[in-house]
Amino acid sequence: MLAAAELADEQGIEAVTLAALAAKLGVRSPSLYNHINGLAGLRTLMAVYGLEQLYEIISQATEGLSGEAALHAMSQAYLGFTRAHPGLYQTTLKAPEQGDTALEAASAKILSLIIRMISVFGLDEEGNLHAVRGLRSILHGLSTLEHQGGFGIPLDLNITLTRLINAYIAGIRCMGSDSYDKLNEMDEPKR
Repeated sequence: MLAAAELADEQGIEAVTLAALAAKLGVRSPSLYNHINGLAGLRTLMAVYGLEQLYEIISQATEGLSGEAALHAMSQAYLGFTRAHPGLYQTTLKAPEQGDTALEAASAKILSLIIRMISVFGLDEEGNLHAVRGLRSILHGLSTLEHQGGFGIPLDLNITLTRLINAYIAGIRCMGSDSYDKLNEMDEPKR
């Protein structure tokens, strides 16, 4: 899996083919079928491996931390992972198909870790999931724009990340169902 991940990080996920992997490993393409179920199987294995790596990095970065400190550390670790492993990271983005137990388990493990960090903000179960989606959107958006060269102004992107996470933390308190209902009431026209 390491060879496929290296290939993805060096040349992009589209460069990861069975022929390219076989060449990197110095074997013939047909012999890969003894270990993987075609290109789709390889991509799934890469996604599981990528999620496991991401989990380890996030887990280590947030060990002993909670609340705001954990979210900041997790965000820095996440961005560090996307910088170090842009191709492997790309494999982790698609939601697992139903029945893909290995990918579901790897995804659930990360989700559970992030929910534990967010749970200190007192959201209900649905609120936690919305909060995770918001955090993932921030982190993915920032990392994708950085990787694609979308930030031309010479400002430290780590400071941008810190400020974004501070804004996210301030806003997360508005994500609870009570706050959400109150915001909707304010938007309704007066009769």
